[in-house]
Parts: sequence; C-alpha cells; structure tokens
Amino acid sequence: MKALTWHGKHDIRCESVPDPEIQEGRDAIIRVTACAICGSDLHLYDGVMPDMHSGDIMGHETMGEVVEVGKDNAKLKVGDRVVVPFTISCGECFFCQRGFYSGCERSNPDRSKVTKLWGNSPAGLFGYSHLLGGYSGGQAEYLRIPYADVGPIKVPEGLSDEQVLFLSDIFPTGYMAADFCNIQPGDTIAVWGCGPVGQMAIRSAFLLGAERVLAVDTVPERLALAASAGALPLDFMEEDIYDRIMELTDGRGADACIDAVGTEAEASASWDSRWDRIKVATFMGTDRPHVLRQAIHCCRNFGTVSIVGVYGGFLDKIPMGSAINRGLTFRMAQTPVQHYLPVLMGRIERGEIDPSFVITHRATLDEGPELYKTFRDKQDGCIKVVMKP
Repeated sequence: MKALTWHGKHDIRCESVPDPEIQEGRDAIIRVTACAICGSDLHLYDGVMPDMHSGDIMGHETMGEVVEVGKDNAKLKVGDRVVVPFTISCGECFFCQRGFYSGCERSNPDRSKVTKLWGNSPAGLFGYSHLLGGYSGGQAEYLRIPYADVGPIKVPEGLSDEQVLFLSDIFPTGYMAADFCNIQPGDTIAVWGCGPVGQMAIRSAFLLGAERVLAVDTVPERLALAASAGALPLDFMEEDIYDRIMELTDGRGADACIDAVGTEAEASASWDSRWDRIKVATFMGTDRPHVLRQAIHCCRNFGTVSIVGVYGGFLDKIPMGSAINRGLTFRMAQTPVQHYLPVLMGRIERGEIDPSFVITHRATLDEGPELYKTFRDKQDGCIKVVMKP
C-alpha cells in the first residue's frame, strides 16, 4: 500500500509499505477513505518530537471502511464506516473505566520510555513516535486499529466523510478546550492560535454559551475564518495583546484563556518570545511557551487557563506567581476522544456545526509531502489539508 512516511526533519515521503495485518483478536483493519494533516504532525515534521524512526507511517486523523475484523471484535463488521480516535484505549483499565481514555494504562507498549520523560505514560497514539507506542499512522491506504471494539465510532447514514473526519482529533480537542473553560452566560473567552484546533475551540465556545470570543493570531486567512464565526480577531503583530484584552474587558481580563498553540509559538516582538527561540535553537530549552505566559497574564482573577496546544518537555519562566496569587485554574489534557464522540456526533447530525468548514486543501497521498511544507509555512491560505487515498 501507499503511505506517508517519516525519514527525518522536513523529509516526508509517499512510498510503498507492507499492508497491515490483524495481530490481536480485538483488532480491525480499515480501508482509509479520508485522512488529514494535523498541526501536531508538524512537530514530527520539524523534528521536535523524539524517537521517530525512519520509515514510520504518519498520521492520526483517519476514517474509513472496515475490511477485516479480529475474532474477538463483536462491535464492528466488514463494511462499517468508522471514524478512528487518535488515542488508542483498551476500555478496561482504571482510566478508561473513568472516561479518561487518553490515560489508558495498557495501550502504550513503550510506556517505560516516556515515563522517564513525563513521570508516567499516556495512552498510545497513532503515528506519533516510539515514545507513544510506535503505532503506524493513518496517512495511508489501510490502517490497523488496536482495541477496535472501543475506539472507532460508526458513521450514521447521510453524513459525508468531510463532516465527520475531524471527530478523530481536532473537533473533540477544540471542544474540550472550550468545555474546560466552564463557560457561563456573558463570558469572554480568548483563544490563542486560529489554526484548525483553535477554529474548533472558537465555534465550540459559542456552542457552549460564550458571549464573546477573542481570536489571537497573525495569519490573515485564519483571522478571517475566526471572524466569520463571530469572533473578534486580534493580530499579535499589529497590537499588544495584553493591552487590547484589558481594554476590551474593562481591565479585568478574559474569563478564560485557551492556548491552542503549544510548543512552537511564532516569534513576536516580545523579549520572551525571542528568548524562547534562542534557547531552543541552542538546545538550552525544549519548548517556546510565550503563548502560555501571555494567556496567564491575560486571564482574569479566578479564571481558567485551558491548554490543548502540545508541549513536550520542560517549560521555562512560567509566571506561577501570577497564577497562584490570582487564583487561576489550569485545565489541560491529551484529549480523551472517546468521551466526547457521542455528544459531538449528535451535534453534527443536528446541524449545529459542520466541521468541514476548516478544509482549505484536498489532495492525494502523492501530494502529501509537498502539502506538509505548504501547511507548515502557512502558504496558499492553507488551514487544513484532507487527503483521500
């Protein structure tokens, strides 16, 4: 089969690899009908995430048609259309039983590696390094799904692939970001990062009752898309974000702030942003957390900072004095996708949201390597790439 494979920093190739096979009784194999490039994939593309091996298959936003089912899987049958959560979860362990599927204790066979870095292991993930299981990803013609009687959700008749594909990751992640904010009537929510997850967070904040959403970015196409949803766009290269948010909130700050950027924040005019880039470039730091610092400062007293942008290591100069003395609540997680799937599928079925609004580029797997670069460099108005193998 064809698949997009990793061969080093900025080296993604479309090449022929062996077809996947059933390995365990609860497995399933799908023929991929749609997959996407995620912002998190760019961390692999940029060489930020450790323990990638040459030839690893990329991708964790995937859906398709079941073509083979393991002997112990009674949930799925050949021909089912399913969306596959990026988190691989057994459904039986301590965390899965409590709905914390992304904390699954069984699905990461390489948990001893990541425990040395993070203190404990989250769930295994598709296509996301050998720290998180070394599982083949879904930017391919076929995908093996472990624990397939727990993860995939069947797609109702009448819904297109593009309407439901993002249930695999960015829609639940953006929705969780807003859900963490405990939104009350009249609330102002500030969202940093208007990429795909940020766009989903903006619309989810409105779905959950926010009165006003402030969208922070500098890419014109992203700000325009945020504005089309009713958000107020703020360009961090054109104005001081802290001053502007204080002005808009009568000096109080946003009720909740969402960091949908994570480790690779763009350089701005601020000293700390430039310092972050120097430290990472000289191997004196692991992440560039400028956005997180700003979100903390822009949040009102006893407000919430919701973090869904990916961080990988140890963050420098986080203003914990501000957070502690002003009573901030931090909410963050790798998304337990399975927890949100029934609710979000219902919202799509009822027409409350059509997540396909975020797609700007449609392509084949052969075009994937070049589109990684296009997406990374924010060229050609690229916000979201969907590939149809």
